[in-house]
Amino acid sequence: MTIHVALAGAGAFGQKHLDAIKLIPDVEVISVVGRELDKTQEVAAKYGIAHACTDLAESLAIAQLDAVILATPTQLHAAQTLQCLEAGKHVQVEIPLCDALADGQAVVQRAKETGKVAMCGHTRRFNPSHQWVHKRVVAGEFAIQQMDVQTYFFRRTNMNALGQPRSWTDHLLWHHAAHTVDLFAYQTRSPIVKANALQGPIHPALGIAMDMSIQLQAASGAICTLSLSFNNEGPLGTFFRYIGDTGTYIARYDDLFNGKEEKIDVSQVDVSMNGIELQDREFFAAIREGREPNASVAQVLPCYEVLHALEQQLGA
Repeated sequence: MTIHVALAGAGAFGQKHLDAIKLIPDVEVISVVGRELDKTQEVAAKYGIAHACTDLAESLAIAQLDAVILATPTQLHAAQTLQCLEAGKHVQVEIPLCDALADGQAVVQRAKETGKVAMCGHTRRFNPSHQWVHKRVVAGEFAIQQMDVQTYFFRRTNMNALGQPRSWTDHLLWHHAAHTVDLFAYQTRSPIVKANALQGPIHPALGIAMDMSIQLQAASGAICTLSLSFNNEGPLGTFFRYIGDTGTYIARYDDLFNGKEEKIDVSQVDVSMNGIELQDREFFAAIREGREPNASVAQVLPCYEVLHALEQQLGA
């Protein structure tokens, strides 16, 4: 059976999903939704997608549609996820699930009521590098004592990964910190019991903090230190250092190194080395198998509870 999918958000990250889906059998993207029709039609033509529009409701009305992937601006995530669930569609929403805790709670409740697969794109759970570490933790071969994480971008203007102007403003706390807050609890297999945050000056035009520091502690006793910046001129990206009782590991997206900078072969961890593809494979597998996916909206909600507490602490 072919799963028929719509993609909402045809920007830089949405196209990563389209590239990934091409590698997954028995899945077909039949509609793409974007903010500007001409650009959306260009993407549809590039990927051989029959339908393009600017209104998610138009895609949801397509009779054969089974599922939706949302790669739209953060501020739309929760409302559009609810819209998909109300239409009876399975949905995967890109990280973050929400930018207000009450909205995330509403999504989790509606997903439970509808019984549809509802998943959030917490990609770090799926990167082979982090999967390799997770398998060692589960096997009892590695216990995390500390995670040291740097999330660094150079984004003093509102541009996306393709260098195009954004229609929305990104956020260090509700978007980029979400990756690490969720991953820390997932990797330690222990809930976060303490969280502290500091932020730097607010950007006069963007209205957001451009630098932030977060400290976390899990019930296991493990700690995490997270530094985030939109001011950093390089190197760019997110770098994870795992310090444990039997080793030190450094993860750079899908690649993994030990503390001596020797590369670890993670090519056999999963069927692909592409974290986005693996994330999408889990979404479609959960639909086929009628089960809860890894990174379901219910599983990731505790992350947003922590982000909410940090926001309150910062007085935002």
